[in-house]
Amino acid sequence: MTSPPGEERTGNAFLSEPGRREGGHSLLERSAVSSAAANEKLILAVPKGRILKEAAPLFAHVGIEPEPAFSDPDARQLRFATNHADLDIIRVRSFDVATFVAFGAAHLGIAGADVLMEFDYPEIYAPIDLGIGRCRLAVAEPAEMAGSDDPRRWSHVRIATKYPEVTRRHFAARGVQAECVKLSGAMELAPSLGLSHRIVDLVDSGRTLAENKLVEIEHIADITSRFIVNRAALKTQPTRVGNWIDRFRETARAA
Repeated sequence: MTSPPGEERTGNAFLSEPGRREGGHSLLERSAVSSAAANEKLILAVPKGRILKEAAPLFAHVGIEPEPAFSDPDARQLRFATNHADLDIIRVRSFDVATFVAFGAAHLGIAGADVLMEFDYPEIYAPIDLGIGRCRLAVAEPAEMAGSDDPRRWSHVRIATKYPEVTRRHFAARGVQAECVKLSGAMELAPSLGLSHRIVDLVDSGRTLAENKLVEIEHIADITSRFIVNRAALKTQPTRVGNWIDRFRETARAA
């Protein structure tokens, strides 16, 4: 069974007298919680869009078949049954997957490393790189600036991005103060409209940057999507959650 690095599960962790209190709860209370958890459905949170399309073959390999509405572009429901009676799938925005899993509303999920880096939730364990959704997080600026600009001389930069935490950490590591203007999209418009000279965003082919007369000037991180789990769910339901970790790990290795 799979455990987070540095964490170990023991089969006799709660073998002591009934009513004894550990961690603020009696063993009877904790047993009731574990029993309730074992009877609830596991929820797998997946992102809409490109990553979901790339994840479809993974679902087939691990034996997950969502109900037909899941593949219907006109369907408006967000929660779907699967061929596993104890597993449902929810389809949410990519940035929300990590939040659903971190707060326990979903037990499992597929999230980009960019999202995990931005939120850095300690409640999330990300044991598997699925190798899908490959792209990179980068700094870009107008092409006419790039010829004379030297990032090594920056002391303060104003940047439009939906990754303010990642951006601040990246520049702080080399002593640069980053003033971040948070946007949810259309980052490429910021330089031409005077909102900021530079942006930090995901880059795949670079076509969108080129069409908006921007060029990549600095690489921050390579990004892929990860299989993630809620740490508390893994501890309270190690067999059920661990089973899906093992299935996705085997599939990722085979791919």
